[in-house]
Amino acid sequence: MSARNDAARTIDNTPTAPNTASGESAARAAMALVAADQEKRDSELAKPTHVIRTLGHSLREYKKESLLTPATVAVEAILEMIIPTVMALLIDRGITGGSMPKVWQYGAILLVCAIVSAVAGTLAGRYSAVAAAGFAKNLRHDVFKKVQGFSFTNIDRFSTGSIITRCTTDITNLQNSYQMLIRVGVRAPMLIIVAWILSFRISPSISMIFLVAIPILGGGLIAIAAYVHPIFERTFHLYDALNNDVDENLQGIRVVKSYNRENHEIGKFSRISQLIYKNFVKAEHTLSFNAPLMDGCIYTTLLLISWLGAKQIVASGNNAALGMTTGDLTALIAYALQIMMSLMMVSMIFVLIIISQASAERVCQVLQEASTVTNPDKPLTDVPDGSIEFDHVTFRYAKTAEKPVLDDIDIKIPSGAVVGIIGGTGSSKSSLVQLIPRLYDVTEGSLKVGGHDVRDYDLTLLRDQVAVVLQKNVLFSGTIADNLRWGNPNATDDEVRRAAQIAQADGFVQEFPDKYDTWIEQGGTNVSGGQRQRLCIARALLKKPKILILDDSTSAVDTKTDYLIRQGLRQDIPQTTKIIIAQRLSSVQDADMILIMKNGAIAAKGTHDELLQTSDEYRAIYELQTKNHAAGIDEHAQETQEGDAR
Repeated sequence: MSARNDAARTIDNTPTAPNTASGESAARAAMALVAADQEKRDSELAKPTHVIRTLGHSLREYKKESLLTPATVAVEAILEMIIPTVMALLIDRGITGGSMPKVWQYGAILLVCAIVSAVAGTLAGRYSAVAAAGFAKNLRHDVFKKVQGFSFTNIDRFSTGSIITRCTTDITNLQNSYQMLIRVGVRAPMLIIVAWILSFRISPSISMIFLVAIPILGGGLIAIAAYVHPIFERTFHLYDALNNDVDENLQGIRVVKSYNRENHEIGKFSRISQLIYKNFVKAEHTLSFNAPLMDGCIYTTLLLISWLGAKQIVASGNNAALGMTTGDLTALIAYALQIMMSLMMVSMIFVLIIISQASAERVCQVLQEASTVTNPDKPLTDVPDGSIEFDHVTFRYAKTAEKPVLDDIDIKIPSGAVVGIIGGTGSSKSSLVQLIPRLYDVTEGSLKVGGHDVRDYDLTLLRDQVAVVLQKNVLFSGTIADNLRWGNPNATDDEVRRAAQIAQADGFVQEFPDKYDTWIEQGGTNVSGGQRQRLCIARALLKKPKILILDDSTSAVDTKTDYLIRQGLRQDIPQTTKIIIAQRLSSVQDADMILIMKNGAIAAKGTHDELLQTSDEYRAIYELQTKNHAAGIDEHAQETQEGDAR
């Protein structure tokens, strides 16, 4: 990872715990090991054995069905191969020999073989369906669970659309391939082997024809696979882009419609869809050569068997002791058809494996991704207070980035303080606060909460004590009460309402007919931006955190409501450290300390009055915002007077 912000100083003289150098060095060593381990995984990911081993962990409770499938398939295949031999005996000893008892005897054997084979085939179909569907279910669960444990750094490696594609299209491909593999993939080779052995017993010379046809077909399939695999890899990356485009469009549908950009979005979607179409057509066109290759092998083999078999029958006078009989030729043709059809099934499986190989590698990339944020071996289980200390912190999003996002940040914040952070777009304000709950980890230096390095805490405990209301306010499908209880699932109705009152949300909630049982649509689309922000603040307050971070989370509310929220926070949670990122100086000017960030550095710090005296940048912002505010008041007063005069 990396680091990004500049110089900073100590805010106050509040004593903090001694520097935990051992904790920092251990955490940095752990990060280095994680990075090295990730590189090793990436280098091994393409190995088939590694992919199979990784995916195999998702079988779990479906191993039984996975083993029963090939077992029942083996019974089915063996009986199917016995049937032509019994048929040959029925023809030679019963029909040709004119013996009705033999006809009944071999007929009964045929009937039993057919019934048992059908039952085994039915069981094989059921077991394979259960095993494949269960494997896919577990695999989706494992991928989703893995994503939930990712840090922001890990998530940045995968786009939303890419993760969706891996959980849907890729895993569906693997499910289909696995079902074919444990059933048809066992059945077809077994049929080929048994059929060839039985045909070899009838005529060693004719059975050698199969040994010539198999490598020809195999060589053709390998050549086809080598050509189309890269095409499917490109296609799945295009699926990622398509899903990203759909996600982005639906998330911003209101903007799209307000700017009349529907045609632009349709065009963008169509171009990606067209590329997927072209790639699939190209791949499927190449795979279509599989059919004529198979047909050529099948028909050539049948012609050769018929010609050579007929010659041997004529030469022996249809005498089994001297050569080949009609029944033998019938069995040979049946075995030839079985072998060729089995080869065709193998080729179909081969095609599925080619398609799913890219999917398997993509799913394994998620499963083998090592989270950059992990729990220590012996984590601390208590956060003493809300004090924060940035001890020469540097941060980069990517290890290869030349310029850090935060560079040598060195500052102390006492527990219970109110700290305001202002700065222009791209000044790394959000990056700074996202380090506190370990959404990212520092690259260099250490970040302490309650006197201890954040990397020494249990991750769940730390995040329970640090509530963050991010810039992008997200509500989930459910009632208002359900959304607020994300902060505390066990909160009482009174606690829910009290948190909403502090966040100035109770007023508008009470206006809804169903009040706190009002249903919130996905993303909170049926409430305004300001209402969404206040509900998110209330949700954070229910956590009763030691540190509360508001990342520009009152930008959509008016100044009066903003003031009431800040007053409520100061009065009701005085012991909680409050960090407020804002663009309006009115939101932070009564803070105990204000930080001005610029290019990833702390350009100035102090109280409102101190910064007016010492910071030209702060004074310019204050005068500009004050002037605009006064102009707005004058304009409103003039409009009111004109209205009264009229």
